[in-house]
Amino acid sequence: MMSNRETFAQSESGAASFFSFFLLLALMMVGGYAIDVQNLMNERTRLQIAVDAAAHAALLARETMNAADAAQVAVRVAQENMPEGQYGTPITAGDVVFGVWDPVTLSFTANANSRAAVYVTASRVDERNNPVPTHLLRILGINDWQLIRSAVFTTYYPTCLREGFVANGVVDLQSNNTYTNGFCIHSNEYVSLNSNNTFEPGTVVSMTDLDDLELPNSGYESNDGLEQALREGSWNIRIVRRIEQLITKLENLDPDVKPDYINGVFQTFKDNRVSDEEINNGVAYRFTCGTGGNSTLYFENDVPIRRNLIVTNCKISYGNGVTIEDAVIVSKSKAPDSQNSSAGLVVGKDDNCEPGGDVQLVTLGGMKFTSDLHIYGSQLLAQGDIEFSANANGVEGAAMVAGGTISGTSNMSMSFCGTGMENNFQASYFKLVQ
Repeated sequence: MMSNRETFAQSESGAASFFSFFLLLALMMVGGYAIDVQNLMNERTRLQIAVDAAAHAALLARETMNAADAAQVAVRVAQENMPEGQYGTPITAGDVVFGVWDPVTLSFTANANSRAAVYVTASRVDERNNPVPTHLLRILGINDWQLIRSAVFTTYYPTCLREGFVANGVVDLQSNNTYTNGFCIHSNEYVSLNSNNTFEPGTVVSMTDLDDLELPNSGYESNDGLEQALREGSWNIRIVRRIEQLITKLENLDPDVKPDYINGVFQTFKDNRVSDEEINNGVAYRFTCGTGGNSTLYFENDVPIRRNLIVTNCKISYGNGVTIEDAVIVSKSKAPDSQNSSAGLVVGKDDNCEPGGDVQLVTLGGMKFTSDLHIYGSQLLAQGDIEFSANANGVEGAAMVAGGTISGTSNMSMSFCGTGMENNFQASYFKLVQ
């Protein structure tokens, strides 16, 4: 009650109610801001995940598709992550741009013909009728947020797969071998080593679990540099799973894989024994054995194989002293020794890692080279096992990739090239760079 002397204007009763009202309004504003900002962060994360997945899918599809079809794959993946009925269309085909990523300048350059990188943008904006709506901030007239996210994926090729020994199974190497700077050994099971091996600084020995490394009692003491070379990890060896697809392309002389030195169509050897007189430079040859491919295509002693593509369902046997340069030789036989040799097989040109002269041997089975193998800047690619015994100084630039195991003997020097192996068959790997 106001006193007789107190006017209405002088009364302070009810002031707390006005203060509470303004406090409540301020709390609602702060709370609304917190709720809406948290919602914005959630939607930004959702949009980033969607654009990352779409970019990865686009670049993966681009391996085998044209740019337009690969872009549609990205759109479908985005819609799976953010259904159109709820989120509109954050990614369209026009938001998918293929090009090249420069790791030095950290910049992307558009190139519609490229399979090397992709830049994808995702938008939740007024122009697409899908902005992120607000809730309590509508009181202040803020009805939505504009949100744009992007992702850049690029391809890369692991060094081990370009040069080194890589196997899904065990890599078993014996004693007295030297591995020079840059050489890589990887197994998705484990690596087994004997004694007196030397691993120069810069070499890598990796496997899924380092506890599975198999060593003699002398362990690290008799394998100089091994402990520093060890790494842990598991790989999806994509190129092994693509061997059949690769062979099909080679049989069709697909420009993506056909060697540049081959012109014209396939010719056929007259029989399964090939002499020097029966093979010509620059020619593609096809030879078919009987049912099951159990017969052997035999290259006689000292035959030079130069600038050839050879595809057969036979096993392939190389006689003493056969030399191969600038060639792709494919066996579709699944035998464990579908490509094999007597002593002295030379694979690739001994040119100190210069470009050219490289060889790719490919098989659906395994390879066995039992004595004095020389390999220079070349690739051995098998769905099965690779077993070899190399000349002491006869390995300079080797990529051995096996779906099974790799077994090598003693007293070898494994030298790293880093160059001159540009024609290796490879499957891209992908990484997010921006």
